[in-house]
Amino acid sequence: MSTKEQDPSTGQDPAGELGSPRPRARGGMTSLTRVRAGGVRLIRSRRGRIWMILAIAGPGVVAANAGNDAAGIATYASAGSQFVYRTLFFMVLVTFALVLVQEMAVRLGTHTGKGLAALIREQFSLRLTGVALFCVLLANTGLVVSEFAGIGAAFQLLGVSRYVIIPIAAVAIWALVVFGSYRYAERIFLILSLAFLAYPIAAILGHPDWAQVGTNLVIPHFLYTKSFLLLGVALIGTTVSPYMQLYAAAGVVDKGADEADYPRVRIDAISGAVFACIISITIIIATAAAIGGRGPLTSAKEAAQALRPVAGPAAELLFAFGLIGASALAGAVVPLSSAYAISEAVGVERSISRRFTEARLFLGLFTVQVIIGAALALTSINLITLLIGTQVLQGIVTPVILVYILILTNRRSVLGKAANGPVFRVAATACTLAISAMSLLLLGSTVLGFFGIG
Repeated sequence: MSTKEQDPSTGQDPAGELGSPRPRARGGMTSLTRVRAGGVRLIRSRRGRIWMILAIAGPGVVAANAGNDAAGIATYASAGSQFVYRTLFFMVLVTFALVLVQEMAVRLGTHTGKGLAALIREQFSLRLTGVALFCVLLANTGLVVSEFAGIGAAFQLLGVSRYVIIPIAAVAIWALVVFGSYRYAERIFLILSLAFLAYPIAAILGHPDWAQVGTNLVIPHFLYTKSFLLLGVALIGTTVSPYMQLYAAAGVVDKGADEADYPRVRIDAISGAVFACIISITIIIATAAAIGGRGPLTSAKEAAQALRPVAGPAAELLFAFGLIGASALAGAVVPLSSAYAISEAVGVERSISRRFTEARLFLGLFTVQVIIGAALALTSINLITLLIGTQVLQGIVTPVILVYILILTNRRSVLGKAANGPVFRVAATACTLAISAMSLLLLGSTVLGFFGIG
């Protein structure tokens, strides 16, 4: 006798699963049977919704928190060390921009069932698609190097040589994604990254000047200098990174989210963006309170000093664990975003759940980026200079991707009724123009500097 409960009136499983037809029970369905059948439907329906929520939750949170990686921490800490609280109002604006951009990215993914690169290929010319992919690869390659350099710096704080640990880390990350369960590894990386929850505590225990903090959060205190502009673009680059949008859109598609799942995906994207930016702001406050006014950071050890109010002598240890988790998470997410983008543009199989033989280009691109990133991280480079420089590059590339996202989400031919409304369109356009203007100012200033002007 089958253990599954069958609907006597139809011979089918009450939850709608296929079953062998059975003769109708004599006397029809009793009231008790109807109650039981309805209960099974309700339980299975609720259970299905719970599993769907668990399955979808993640891409937005992961993408946003991957931004608080080695490069992000170095940039935020350097902002606090160099300019104390002056960048806080700027970070409020950047937070608003990240929420808008992440929401647009996941909306495209859920309503079209396609990633950003696939949509760019379909809606624009091959030449424009090539420009977008080149920009993404250029920025992401530098970022992958910085992630492995961050892992090396973290283990050096623990007394382990980077020449030993970087190759081991590269093999471990590669194997987890290609042969193991990336989603399981993702949870481990996120748990390790929770060490950075110590920054909000450090921001409080560091006894900052809360009057100055509040004033700088709501009123601009910008400095019209090249160094402030450079750091401002770096803050944009590390907070609103192109790889985050590529990964967020591709992640919801890879997990099978559709229009019906959009409300939950939207919450995931917005909450992840806000949480990540709160951590970023507290990193600036904690660093400003601990070592504000010293100027630019020169080492990971200096960045760890902001955690002394929390951990005391163990500040470097706490910082190292957080840096390992954050860098490992981004070390997997960044090359995956590049692999997603190129595979989508070419139109080949791309999924973390596929084997190497089923997704050769996707997993091959991931492998090559990990090898290049680890190899360059082993060279003699200054970590802080590399990290901030990479974020400046990200800040210059970001407007290119943002323009594509804005155009795509404005088109009713792409999203139908889910396209940007008038108010959202104005806000998103303003953010894109502001970020683009800052990037162009930095580029112009840099070019003029080569000729000794300015």
